[in-house]
Amino acid sequence: MTPSYLTDIIALLVAAVIAVPLAQTLRLGAVPGFLIAGLAVGPYGFGLISNVDDISHLAEIGVVFLLFVIGIELKPSLLWQMRRLVFGLGSLQVLLSAVLIGSIAYFLFDISSHAAILIGPALALSSTAFVIQLIADQKLINSSYGRSSIAVLLMQDLAVVPLLALVPLLSGPEIKMDDDIWLTLIKSVSIVALVVFVGRYLLHPLLHRVAMSGSREVFTASAVLIVMGTALATEHAGLSMAMGAFLAGMLISDSFYRHQVIAEIEPFRGLLLGMFFMSMGMSLNIGLLLDKPFLSLGLLGLLLLVKMLVLLPICLLLGLKTRVSLAVALILAQSGEFSLVLFSLANKSGLLGTALFQQLLLVVLLSMLATPLLARKAEKLAKSQHGERQEPETIAEAPIVLAGFGRVGCNVGEILTRSGKSFVALDADPEVVKRERANGHPVYFGDVRKPEVLISAGATNAQVIIVTINDSKATEAIVASLRRTYPKKHIYARGLGLPQCQSLSDLGANGVVSENLEASLELARMALADMGVSDAILLDTIDRFRQRYQSRIKRTKLDEP
Repeated sequence: MTPSYLTDIIALLVAAVIAVPLAQTLRLGAVPGFLIAGLAVGPYGFGLISNVDDISHLAEIGVVFLLFVIGIELKPSLLWQMRRLVFGLGSLQVLLSAVLIGSIAYFLFDISSHAAILIGPALALSSTAFVIQLIADQKLINSSYGRSSIAVLLMQDLAVVPLLALVPLLSGPEIKMDDDIWLTLIKSVSIVALVVFVGRYLLHPLLHRVAMSGSREVFTASAVLIVMGTALATEHAGLSMAMGAFLAGMLISDSFYRHQVIAEIEPFRGLLLGMFFMSMGMSLNIGLLLDKPFLSLGLLGLLLLVKMLVLLPICLLLGLKTRVSLAVALILAQSGEFSLVLFSLANKSGLLGTALFQQLLLVVLLSMLATPLLARKAEKLAKSQHGERQEPETIAEAPIVLAGFGRVGCNVGEILTRSGKSFVALDADPEVVKRERANGHPVYFGDVRKPEVLISAGATNAQVIIVTINDSKATEAIVASLRRTYPKKHIYARGLGLPQCQSLSDLGANGVVSENLEASLELARMALADMGVSDAILLDTIDRFRQRYQSRIKRTKLDEP
């Protein structure tokens, strides 16, 4: 690594550390923060970095990791559960928006037909990461508004893969189905079939063997190898690296290792994707807004208006209420990260000229900056809808997350199942996971000491989290981390003796059960029952003792003598 290259990366990191928290404080989101950071250090900002190409090559890997995670999250079961909204509302939004935007670009702005074919669907896409975070902050994930918005985003994510394959075809002077095209097509289909075969029959045994080794570092290396290996294979077949990563993610989506894989990949994805957005920001010519403010703002208004006018009637046609339809149209009016990905690829392939590319980047950025304002209006509309409420069937994995599925966790799971309550469980022992899944329990492999694993399993949307692992230090760390992340979440934990139970209570657990206490009470109950003590006296004695013990647990250290 050359000193200049290292200096460029340090400049980017410093800019990101300043710009991203500031953008999030202003409720603009992380993506605009990364774009602004790139703009600040790039050739159109302070000029700290002049060679954008070197950064772009590294940043492209971030897109690969993004598509991999999207592939994992697009579980076939989820798509089937939401099929009416995904393939009805989502498909109509993508198709109609693409046709209308592409037609406007071609007829009104004298853009080539090939460029218009890409610009239409690219601008039809919204920001998945941005919108889902906003809806989650609004606590409306499971409302009609939230579910409908997420269904459209799922369809848009599916549409990205064929669009990535379309860019190289559109980049030529004309599209001809000659022998080379057919050869490339056959080669592409063959490599996709190979990836599917390897993923279906070899990927799961590989992950199981790696998990059995007990080495987190080897598991991390294996996850990165899966992403980059499939990406490289599809690139050699003439397809994009991102498409290969997406396929690999889809193949892992129903594996019980999915949550741990996501947790291992997340740091790479976050950092490298941030690099990608900063590279886009470095390509952004803010002078366009200053030189032609009416054109830039006019294009922004046109984009938002067209996307809202497309979504509103579709939502009404599919039976959504008027205010909910308006809210969905507002929250999805922007363009997002995949628009930037497609435009970047099209610019490098020569499909988009530099001037057009920079103008499109500016419009996308402005639309994302406008999104928090639109989201506030959407939230008011959704919450003011008479009868609008959270639906009982959730998009989250389950309303209860069990951290640990040993003997205690398994017993808790059995009781929940018999009570008709669904849950998701995580355990770090691959043999336990394999055995319990064979018994029909929804158990996934995952190291619950990593917050990313719990988040991937649905902790953010879960109502209750129960920590049952047999590791006192890890339990305390998990409870403390969960309470910092989710101040109002119901968290219950398993403790051993009184000191640990008090510690867990002080760290924020809503309830702590002492394993030693319950064993003592049960032994005493059986002995007294054999000696003829009545059930009423037994229950009263045990209940009083348990209450005194619980009051000692809840007592803070300042209250202790």
